[in-house]
Amino acid sequence: MSPPALPSRERLLRALDRRPVDRVPCCFMSFTALRRRLGEDLFELAKAERRMGLDAMLFIPSAGRPLRPDHPDLRGLPVRFDPRVRTIERREGDVLYKTYETPDGPLTTAVRLSEDWPHGDHIPFVDDFQVPRMLKPLVTGPGDLPALRHLLAPPSPEDAARFAEEARRARAFAEEHDLLLAGGWGVGMDMAHWLCGMQDLMAHTMLRPDFAEELLETIHAWNLRRMEVVLSAPVDLYIRRSWYEGCDFVTPRFYRRAVLPRLKAEADLAHRHGARLGILCTSGLNPMLDLFLEAGIDALIGIDPVQGTHTDMALIRRKLGGRVCLWGGVSGAVTVELGTEEEIRAAVRRAIDTLGPDGFILSPVDNITVDAPRTWRNLETFIRAWRNGS
Repeated sequence: MSPPALPSRERLLRALDRRPVDRVPCCFMSFTALRRRLGEDLFELAKAERRMGLDAMLFIPSAGRPLRPDHPDLRGLPVRFDPRVRTIERREGDVLYKTYETPDGPLTTAVRLSEDWPHGDHIPFVDDFQVPRMLKPLVTGPGDLPALRHLLAPPSPEDAARFAEEARRARAFAEEHDLLLAGGWGVGMDMAHWLCGMQDLMAHTMLRPDFAEELLETIHAWNLRRMEVVLSAPVDLYIRRSWYEGCDFVTPRFYRRAVLPRLKAEADLAHRHGARLGILCTSGLNPMLDLFLEAGIDALIGIDPVQGTHTDMALIRRKLGGRVCLWGGVSGAVTVELGTEEEIRAAVRRAIDTLGPDGFILSPVDNITVDAPRTWRNLETFIRAWRNGS
């Protein structure tokens, strides 16, 4: 007689802790196509995923992109400025300018508009979209750091109180629907890339490493204050966005010097609160695996065998298996959205055989975004292949 199936949340916790599971869990990192159908409601999204038979997590704070116009790509608590900061925006032709007047002087940025610019005449504080259109980065050198600190205010008491109320509701909801409760996002190098621009930051890490490290310490100190609030929920898993911390963007040498000690401190903080720490990194993994181990992270989220450069699933399993939970395994954009049934079944089988079964969570990486009939047919194939193969 087979043992009873584990509850979904318990299955995910066992996978995160690298303990045996009844079957490989499948929990989507992100599911934008379904989320948009549900009006950006993460509570409804989690219920819909459970109805599909998936294991699911509820992420808090749950405010969607429309509610965070100054940091659309940084989920989590609101980003607050020192109340003395004044912002000035203006447009000249196809160029937008923005100035932050702070008690330690101004910070300025400018972007060239494109036809697909989504923010009107507004430049967010930090955003993926503006980086390739940036004519003038907000932060260019050590002289900008005193002013920057005024733009990185800690969460206000009102923010903390609102989050505490949301966390209370979320815990009850997660218990009712058998969900993993996740929170975040933490941020490090990703924030530095937004502030400096990618090419400039990469140059800073090699030519002005002292400045780059001081910038990361400024971000880290701010990030710890935000982590403390979210970890108080408490959450099962704290997620740190590290998309720009693979070897595509940073050398292992600078990572060891400036990123690793701060990531260690964040993992320790999560563990003191009884949470696990997962990092979102979908490319440039192979040279960083030993560093991830040294950091003490609990999960590497976003293993993409197709779009992720320097991503060898067999090597990742050999290096991290049994010590770090591995999450992902199948390309969302290429395999799940565009692949044939045969390609999807083969990719799911390969992911489970290579990365699983224990200490592995299957997911399309990093998202399902295209709301089209083909996508939904392919998702049915993906889910069937997971159920048959796990």
